[in-house]
Amino acid sequence: MPMKTNNQNIDNHTVTQVDLARYMGTWYEIARYDHYFERGMTLVTATYAFKPNGKIMVLNEGYKNGKHKQVIGKAYLPQANDPGKLKVSFFLWFYSDYYILELDPDYRYAVIGSSSEKYLWILSRTKTLPDSLNAEILQRLEKRGYDTGKLIFVKQE
Repeated sequence: MPMKTNNQNIDNHTVTQVDLARYMGTWYEIARYDHYFERGMTLVTATYAFKPNGKIMVLNEGYKNGKHKQVIGKAYLPQANDPGKLKVSFFLWFYSDYYILELDPDYRYAVIGSSSEKYLWILSRTKTLPDSLNAEILQRLEKRGYDTGKLIFVKQE
């Protein structure tokens, strides 16, 4: 059972290097904090692809009550000298923080947060992660101050 921690002082520092070309493609949602826009969803994926204008297309999709749902958004890197902090939008010009907190050297998994402790995702290139790796990620998140007890593990099968 994951330990609960105090989220008031989270450490949301981001990775210092990201090869956005390697980051493109499909990621499976392993776990997430609950929020209204994904509540009850299973088989959730996020797919990223470069657009001709240099921005990034974001396709989030999954199933809710047996029905396929998807939303298309956009993302961009606001500061080249801070590659772990992107901005993402799914509605008009309202952008939210997309902080890459952890990124596996081989781009097998990523941990995403924001400037707030309210958002947290664990993503993987595969539908599952080994239990030992999940435990390591959770331990590191707890050290950062995240409440890992609030994570919902997503059904991918």
